[in-house]
Amino acid sequence: MLEIEIDGTKLTVPNGTTVIEAARSIGTYIPHFCYHKKLSIAANCRMCLVQVEKAPKPLPACATPVSDGMKVHTHSDMAVKAQEGVMEFLLINHPLDCPICDQGGECQLQDLAVGYGASSSRYQEEKRVVPNKDLGPLISTDMTRCIHCTRCVRFTEEVAGLQEIGMAGRGEHSEIMSFIGMTVDSEISGNVIDLCPVGALTSKPFRYTARTWELSRRKSVSPHDGLGANLVVQVKGDRVMRVLPLENESVNECWIADRDRYSYEALNSDQRLTRPLLKQGGQWIETDWQTALEYVANGLKSVARDHGAESLALVATPHSTLEELFLLNKISHSVAGASAFVGGRTADSRLASASKGSLWLGQSIVALEQSKAVFVVGSTLRKEQPLLAQRLRQSVKRGAKLAVLHAADDALQTTISAKLIRRPDAWVESLAAVVKAAAEIRQVAVPADVATVEVGPDAHAIAQMLIDAATAEGQHASILLGNLAAHHPRAVELAALATQLAQITGAVLGFASEAANTVGAQVLGLRMADAFAQARKAVVLLNAEPEFDGLHGEAGLDMLKQAEMVVALSPFKHAAVDYADVLLPVGPFTETAGSFINMEGRLQTFNGVVKPLGDSRPAWKVLRVLGNLLGIEGFDLDSVDAVRKAALPSGEAGISAKLDNQVEHAVQINTVANELVRLGEVPIYQADSLVRRASSLQKTRDAAAPGIGLSPATAARLGLSSGDAARVSQGDRSMTGAVVIDAGLAVDVVRLATSHPSTIGLGKAIGPVDVTRA
Repeated sequence: MLEIEIDGTKLTVPNGTTVIEAARSIGTYIPHFCYHKKLSIAANCRMCLVQVEKAPKPLPACATPVSDGMKVHTHSDMAVKAQEGVMEFLLINHPLDCPICDQGGECQLQDLAVGYGASSSRYQEEKRVVPNKDLGPLISTDMTRCIHCTRCVRFTEEVAGLQEIGMAGRGEHSEIMSFIGMTVDSEISGNVIDLCPVGALTSKPFRYTARTWELSRRKSVSPHDGLGANLVVQVKGDRVMRVLPLENESVNECWIADRDRYSYEALNSDQRLTRPLLKQGGQWIETDWQTALEYVANGLKSVARDHGAESLALVATPHSTLEELFLLNKISHSVAGASAFVGGRTADSRLASASKGSLWLGQSIVALEQSKAVFVVGSTLRKEQPLLAQRLRQSVKRGAKLAVLHAADDALQTTISAKLIRRPDAWVESLAAVVKAAAEIRQVAVPADVATVEVGPDAHAIAQMLIDAATAEGQHASILLGNLAAHHPRAVELAALATQLAQITGAVLGFASEAANTVGAQVLGLRMADAFAQARKAVVLLNAEPEFDGLHGEAGLDMLKQAEMVVALSPFKHAAVDYADVLLPVGPFTETAGSFINMEGRLQTFNGVVKPLGDSRPAWKVLRVLGNLLGIEGFDLDSVDAVRKAALPSGEAGISAKLDNQVEHAVQINTVANELVRLGEVPIYQADSLVRRASSLQKTRDAAAPGIGLSPATAARLGLSSGDAARVSQGDRSMTGAVVIDAGLAVDVVRLATSHPSTIGLGKAIGPVDVTRA
């Protein structure tokens, strides 16, 4: 600890602290542009120049470490004169277009120019003009405004891990640009908009739609992945105009993913459902809520009475709120003991019965980042959990080791210490090899289930990595199972092996939840299974679009078309117009109050930020009235807080009591079949109903139609080349697409996305397929 003095105030700070950090700790503001607490030090804007006693000239506060006895003056004549000089240089070439700049009203340059700028410029020469750059559909550029702080450059390289933006030229000819005319395609690219201190980088969808002082700001929570990023939703009138990050170091730090930022475009989509609809004689007619809900209640009673409980299914996505899921589950149990299902992409229903509790991260998000070794099993991490991926990227920079078990050697934009790239139907055997290796290293009994498996050098390296980190003093290791592991047809065996591996090595076992409320659905006891594994006479869908959110796509649609009654509670018109009998408009997360339980078991509540569109209603209110019409007790709940209290009578303590990652199940070691196997990942912008309708996100590279990915060896064996038209057959269904050669794929793996309009005709995400030339 060092003693220093800033503007006459004495303080003690740790060795290595910079002057600007020390000043912030006592509330002293030093003007700056290039400095950001999450980025490396650049010291290129020079706006933070301060006077340090005994130093011959002003020093940059962001790059000057404190020393014992240092005396700093941030507002002395020398410091202010230096800051004013820097401001004059920054404004020399800056365009005077504040009236039309989207950054107006929240611009750091604008704010500091008031305090440090002159009333007129001494520069009379012609100003430079910099051509704008095409960075893609999400980021708009006005590069003449750029002051070369390089925050965007450092973010893309250090946080996103992709060197997508750089600075070329020198002096007045310096320009920020993308590499070789490429667009910026990172899944967290929109954060450069927040980082830019001027109007050089702004939101393309938001451009010229509102001024910042016209917007009200309301807190919310992301409804997409299991991290539960905290949001600031900005509203004008009754319309969501923009979404920004709300800083929370424990969850999302100061970042959000692009799907968190831009999915608001779907809220006012032309597909929004705004009136209750009933199908009469094959035609949709608008009706009132009372008539629609009475029709639904009478229909459910009739089906349950005539066909029994198993003929009725209530299906929700885990993107629904805790309150909605609780009421849906209560209705399902009360109507002839029917079942409520969630997690439609679950391929192995055995996992729910084999687990001892709700599957969660096993630790806090911050603790996971502090792990010294992390083994990721079955996860395309950057696309499934963008913010979690960037946290692990920072961990590796600090010395942590990262290992993966996957079917594709994807670029995680960080160093991978060990990897098992195996076809998906060999993951159980590959993970079993790591378990056996760990047992041999720790000299404990090898579990009987894995005794016959062969241990290779990669499996041994991963086991050793976990043991070294878990047994070192003050350190810990983590095992993380992702979406592909959860969607695997042998998910229960993967989870059981991961449980054994954690017990042997001492690592912490965790599950990276797919959706905002996956953990919440398990806490409430909803069935994590395929609701359409058998025929149903009546189905109620809550925020679910089975063609995309289900396991089979078209197979699920075929079953729905044969049902006697289908009721869809949704903010949007979707394929249900072809098979449903009732469409009930419910509000998305911005039009309802509720809560999510994120992957670390954290309960996060939020309120609606705008009133429901048209005649739509919050889903919890619709379900409450439906419960009353069905004559179910306990539905006299007049507020969302009352519903939450009924769902969680013990509060957050009740959540913790239900979290348990221990999974026990027999493991069968099989010989891998000599056939092609599909690797079907859910595309990042097809994962839920909001991102599917966000027009800007659908223009990105990640939203492009999926190709048929083959390794070079597999393509050569099949006589196919990149760009060739090929047909993929799975069971009695098939589709045609273009071949994409992927050198990182395991041999005999066919990488073909699921939950996409072009692939919903196929079967399960992981299973045998045939590929032929089209």
